[in-house]
Amino acid sequence: MPALHAPFAEFALLLLASALVGAVFVRLRQPVLVAYIAVGIALGPALFGLVQAHDQIDLLAQIGVTVLLFVVGLKLDLHHVRHIGPVALATGLGQLAFTIVIGFALILALGKGWLEALYVAVALTFSSTIIIVKLLSDKRELDSLHGRIAVGFLIVQDLAVVIAMMVMSAMRGATDTAGGDAALLQVLLSLAGRLAAAAVLLFVLMRWVLPAVVSAMARSQELLLVFAIAWGLALAALGEWAGFSKEAGAFLAGFSLASTPYREAMNARLGGIRDFLLLFFFIDLGAQLDFSTLGAEVGPALVLSLFVLIGNPLIVMAIMGYMGYRKRTGFLAGLTVAQISEFSIVFVAMGITLGHVGVQALGLTTLVGLVTITVSTYMILYSQPLYERLAPWLGRFERKRPFRELAVERQPRDAQTAQVVVFGLGRYGSRLLQQLRQAGVQAIGVDFDPEAVRALRRHKLPVRFGDGEDPGFLESLPLQHVRWVVTTLPSWESNRALLHALREVAFRGRVAGAARDAAHAHELKRAGVALVLNPFEDAADHAAHHLARLLTDKEADS
Repeated sequence: MPALHAPFAEFALLLLASALVGAVFVRLRQPVLVAYIAVGIALGPALFGLVQAHDQIDLLAQIGVTVLLFVVGLKLDLHHVRHIGPVALATGLGQLAFTIVIGFALILALGKGWLEALYVAVALTFSSTIIIVKLLSDKRELDSLHGRIAVGFLIVQDLAVVIAMMVMSAMRGATDTAGGDAALLQVLLSLAGRLAAAAVLLFVLMRWVLPAVVSAMARSQELLLVFAIAWGLALAALGEWAGFSKEAGAFLAGFSLASTPYREAMNARLGGIRDFLLLFFFIDLGAQLDFSTLGAEVGPALVLSLFVLIGNPLIVMAIMGYMGYRKRTGFLAGLTVAQISEFSIVFVAMGITLGHVGVQALGLTTLVGLVTITVSTYMILYSQPLYERLAPWLGRFERKRPFRELAVERQPRDAQTAQVVVFGLGRYGSRLLQQLRQAGVQAIGVDFDPEAVRALRRHKLPVRFGDGEDPGFLESLPLQHVRWVVTTLPSWESNRALLHALREVAFRGRVAGAARDAAHAHELKRAGVALVLNPFEDAADHAAHHLARLLTDKEADS
């Protein structure tokens, strides 16, 4: 093979292997980043040694991390920062503090140095926004109460990781300079000065320069994409020159554009580029793992994985329970932090670049990431069966009166005479409820999304906030008078839990269920649902009938 074309052939091999292995991992319902690390291990020096273009891969990996942080900053609109909410802020900060303090002590007890323990403890606090949002979106839980709260404290974590990177970058000056406390104070003052200068510069750019520049670039979608990447890389390089880090500079670049009207257009076009470039970061990470040193890290990695898988959800449940949420809400939100993220690995890799930690810390963090991402993915996918098994032991994480959820649980005045209860008030469910009421049917609705409940109440519809999968909540409904329960819940797992809860409270009426697809319909029929509704098929049949009638009427008129 000609040497000139060797890197090209290696890149082709990497991409093909990543696609094939990624397909297997997707079939196993695992995030593809785990597959990319596996490809790096297999094709790197650890096993087959087929890839030698390390410099080229490393450059693409650095650009991928830069684009990742740029996209995080781009999503952090000032409007969203103001509306994170007290529960997301309290839960996010509480989980961060708990994991850092307990994790630091635990890692010290495992025999690590204090700086390595600090890096790894901070790395254990970050959960993957990309993975969590994808899983919640697939389960159609992104707009649920626990989904909204989880996204809120993931934003808090995204802010924390950037702050941590900036602080650790500043510590480089403290560790490289003799003088103890005086040197540390000097470094901190220098950091504060640089932050103030960066804030002033960003304010000026965001207020008077960037809106006009971005508006001019937006005349061409291709040019807008090129400008976004150029701006991210430029501020990343400037951030590194100013003594921060490339990651912090890239984040600030994205944040400076987050309030422009073109934010969504840039974000949509950058998503695929980000995922493609991050592929090389994880491949490079897998290729750099030194298995001769990883053997000693297996024991600590298992201990820290158990800490993340169990400790992080427990602290989230404790905080949310104290703030007045039910145990199920706290449990489902807590599962989203039972893992570490790609940020954790990026953060420790930055520590190696700064000379703070060795490759052992990166190997330990990567092992913890592989274990927690793999296990927590299944925990989130099968959250409802897991909750059903653990519910009897979760009562201590719930107040006797969960006031935040009870605040929106008002009994509709006509609930005692209800003939139909509709569970799930999305577009289909809310429309069904509205049409039943207009037809004179005494129907009430139930949903676990407080925003949906408030919106429908403003339209004078009788709606209750509550969890249809909780037998305790169903006991508060007048089911003894109800003839039909209609479920429009999106997943079979949620419907299965609702049917189980209805049996628990001895519901004697009939159940109708809206099916998303043929498999969903099959499961509903097999579970004994009396009437299976097919919204898409019914809508298509109605549209075809309506069009056919219009055509017939037109032909008759002519």
